[in-house]
Amino acid sequence: MTEILWLGHGTFQLRLDGGQTVLIDPWVQDNPAFPRGHVFDRIDTMLITHGHFDHIADAVPLARRHKPQVIANYEICAWLDSKGVANACGMNKGGSQQAGSLRVTMTHAVHSCGISDEGKILYGGDAGGYVLHLPDGRRAYFAGDTAVFSDMALIAELYQPALAFLPVGDLFTMGPAEAALACRLVQAPTVIPMHFGTFPPLTGRPAQLRQLLQGHVDCNVWDLEIGVPVQW
Repeated sequence: MTEILWLGHGTFQLRLDGGQTVLIDPWVQDNPAFPRGHVFDRIDTMLITHGHFDHIADAVPLARRHKPQVIANYEICAWLDSKGVANACGMNKGGSQQAGSLRVTMTHAVHSCGISDEGKILYGGDAGGYVLHLPDGRRAYFAGDTAVFSDMALIAELYQPALAFLPVGDLFTMGPAEAALACRLVQAPTVIPMHFGTFPPLTGRPAQLRQLLQGHVDCNVWDLEIGVPVQW
């Protein structure tokens, strides 16, 4: 079993069999949705989908403290290295690498990727997502921030994910209508909505996605509660 803990917005912690802890898109300190009682006892692997502040803001201090293997695109890893982060393992779309018992494949995403640094926006490569190959053989697709794109069907064909994490908030990512099409393309039997409700403009909600899917796509919309771990 894998423990999934939503830490608000697009930030998730996964605890795999054997205890390996994976942190995805670390936004903690100024994240209004972050559960304030949560403490990181260990971080073995850190995944970063892109360079926007609400997905990378706490990557440097957490990586310095816990010394995880950090996986991101080549440009972000070069920036992390310049900030004194050790073990930044850059990659690019279509490639895979091993992180402890987890194998990670980087996928496409349709989104921008600037890094805010000392009042400037630096080039951060290209935004991406990940397919997580779990030790028990199951696969999960973490889309990151993205619009819907037709090549999501290739992710379904190649990897057959049993679980998909999809943004639904709208404005900066796809909203419920686009996410409903993404569900049809990805074909995962279970979907966890994310990247909604953190700020007032992020108006999309899981209930809207569930309603749009009803009678069209056989998919369970798993509406997680922030700070409450679930088993998958």
